[in-house]
Amino acid sequence: MVPATSWDDFRLVKAIADHQSLSGAAEALGLNHSTIFRRLGALEATLKTRIFERSRNGYAPTAAGERMVALAAQMADQINSFEIKCAGRDVKPSGDLRITTNDTMLTHLLTPIFAGFLKAYPEIRLEIVVSNQALNLSKRDADIAIRATKNPPETLVGRNITAIAWAEYAAAALVDNGKVAEKDRTRWIGYGDVLSSLSAMREIYEKIGPEHIIYRVNTVLGLAEAVAANIGLGLLPCFIGDKTPGIRRISTPIRALDANLWLLTHPDLRDSARVRAFMTYAGAELSKQKKMIEGLLEPVYPAS
Repeated sequence: MVPATSWDDFRLVKAIADHQSLSGAAEALGLNHSTIFRRLGALEATLKTRIFERSRNGYAPTAAGERMVALAAQMADQINSFEIKCAGRDVKPSGDLRITTNDTMLTHLLTPIFAGFLKAYPEIRLEIVVSNQALNLSKRDADIAIRATKNPPETLVGRNITAIAWAEYAAAALVDNGKVAEKDRTRWIGYGDVLSSLSAMREIYEKIGPEHIIYRVNTVLGLAEAVAANIGLGLLPCFIGDKTPGIRRISTPIRALDANLWLLTHPDLRDSARVRAFMTYAGAELSKQKKMIEGLLEPVYPAS
């Protein structure tokens, strides 16, 4: 008789292989270490074969383990695809909706929109995942992504809302009649490795020179705070710089740095009532702020 295995067994093996440790698999699956250890031992006893080799470097799948991992990946893809198709067939805007965006947009653009949406659709529950990394909507990491990008993934569908403008900013104390003295243009703030691919970072390297970067930070919000603290000059999205106390815009929008603000979802979810409701509502609310996001309004700076 062929030993019986379940989807949970395959999930277990894949989690251990992905993390190369029992503790990592336990955290990913929401279980404790002893449960993972016991279940792996029971599975290997049932199959009468070793699934992982143990070493100082962690858990490495054997040939049998590799076959289980490959099969688990196929099963996960099929299950996710089935769940997405089912989620896309709801007819009433209700239930859970998972949205991913970054901390910048959450803080300066989206929270009031989320609040208004929940009032308009009280039967929907929102979960916001703050991340600068591209989550996999095909695997239901999120239902909707709100991203600043020039090249959205071809596997997603959505709406390009507007261009996000960037400009140069300085501490208010340095600015006189919209400009700063040349002596103050030698100290700049850059973005850390996580955001090194930003067009703003390339602008600093190419036109300002890396030797003038005296401080780095891996969040846009952190850079705005550093400019306000007079650490140096910085490049910021206008919708942040124009709202941050203690700083002033010292250039017109630099159009080479423009990114686009996208609302994105998986093709199989676009007809979901709750996804469609959010895409329509958020798109309309963000469109009301287009001029501000595009840096076309005269900044009205808050008090420091």
